[in-house]
Amino acid sequence: MIRRRSRASFGTALGAAALLAFAAATQGQAVSPPAATGSADRIVIEKAAHRMTLFSGSRAIARYRVSLGRGGLAPKAREGDRRTPEGDYRITGRNSNSAYHRSLRIGYPTPAQAAEARRRGVKPGGDIMIHGLPNGRGAFAKLFAGQDWTDGCIAVTDPEMDEIWRLTRDGAAVHIAP
Repeated sequence: MIRRRSRASFGTALGAAALLAFAAATQGQAVSPPAATGSADRIVIEKAAHRMTLFSGSRAIARYRVSLGRGGLAPKAREGDRRTPEGDYRITGRNSNSAYHRSLRIGYPTPAQAAEARRRGVKPGGDIMIHGLPNGRGAFAKLFAGQDWTDGCIAVTDPEMDEIWRLTRDGAAVHIAP
C-alpha cells in the first residue's frame, strides 16, 4: 500500500526545506527580517480608548487594547516627555531583535513636527514603535495590562505583536488620534 502525502504535509516539508536552505545560505551574516506581506494597510490608534485597529482597505481585520506612554494622553511635545505622539505616519521599519518583543517603527516625527520642535527650541524625540513586552517579560503580561508604561510607544502583548507583525505591510499608514 502506498501512503499519499497530503498537500498540507507536502507544503510543510517544502517550507522546512526552504527555511533550511535560507539558514545555510545566510550562516554568519546579519539578515534583515523579511518584509511583511500582510493585508493590513492602515493602523488607527485611539489613545483615549487605548485601542488599536488594523484595517485592510475599509475593513477592520483586528483590534487590540494597547498601553501607551506614561507621560499622559497629551500629544508628544518634546524628547523625553514619555508621551505618545498624534498625527499621520507610516510604518518605516521593523526590528525582530529589539529590546522588546518585535517592533514596528512609526515615522515620527514628521518634517512639520520636527520644524515645530526646532521653532520651540526643543528636540522632538523619536524611536516611536509598536512593540510587545520587554524581552523576557512575556509571562508577566497581566501586570502590564491596562497600564501606560512605555516611553511614548504603543505596546501590546507578545502574541498580539506576533499577529500584528504578520498582518501589517511595510509602509502601512498609521493614524494616532487623541
